[in-house]
Amino acid sequence: MKIAIQGEKGCFHEMAARQYFSNEDVEIVPCSTFDMTLNSVKEGRAALAMMAIENARSGSILYNYSLIRESGLHILGEHNLRIVQNLMALPGQTMKDIRQIRSHPIALAQCMIFLNQYPEITLVEADDTASSARLIAEGRLKNTAAIASRSAAEIYGLEIIAEGIETFKKNYTRFLVIGSHDTGNQTGNKMSVCFATDHMPGSLARVLVKLAEMDVNLSKIQSVPRLNGEWEYMFYLDLELPSDPDIEAIMSTLAKYTSNLEVLGIYNKGEMLYES
Repeated sequence: MKIAIQGEKGCFHEMAARQYFSNEDVEIVPCSTFDMTLNSVKEGRAALAMMAIENARSGSILYNYSLIRESGLHILGEHNLRIVQNLMALPGQTMKDIRQIRSHPIALAQCMIFLNQYPEITLVEADDTASSARLIAEGRLKNTAAIASRSAAEIYGLEIIAEGIETFKKNYTRFLVIGSHDTGNQTGNKMSVCFATDHMPGSLARVLVKLAEMDVNLSKIQSVPRLNGEWEYMFYLDLELPSDPDIEAIMSTLAKYTSNLEVLGIYNKGEMLYES
């Protein structure tokens, strides 16, 4: 089964895909952008996509909310990946040799307490963690390190000179499995929806009260601007459903108090396995 990801081999998207589909024969389809990742599914080059949506430290990736809604694809599952950031360089290099560190800006931000110990080192933002490791390996770049996964170090023949440098040790990223509605599970204990509300006091509060009355737990709410120049927002909600939920009643209630209502997916909640 072909799974599209944003990033190169050895990136955290690949790790999430291989963990989630551990019982499947998976072929990774690397893509340079999130847009291309979903287009790979829409155009048939991949069966599914694995896409990051939020990090426990860095927060939500707002662009991806709108991207999923506009794609016409659906959320079919989720996976929580423990993100361990490692500093790596060519074999034989030590911390004293490093003059530049490259990685994705979010990865750099996740490691700032470690990086602040070395103010003389230049930080360079890159498109991907794994591509930073590949660049060092292919260019045989001395005095340069990358922040990436242990898998990236193994793939590109780099040596880890500092491991587990992320600031927040419960550093998880939540990934979504994206595909067409007929390729995945049609039921689950979690539902993602989006909608707009009137510009009136208490509009959103009324929606949340009605959900609570139906024993629906709100696990996530995110507002994303609607690009209409009028400072309006779409609300994206993750809802944890009760056992044997009445989906029709939930949707009927939401439709009564919202506009532009869409179901982005019904799927099973990903496990959260905390590590020390």
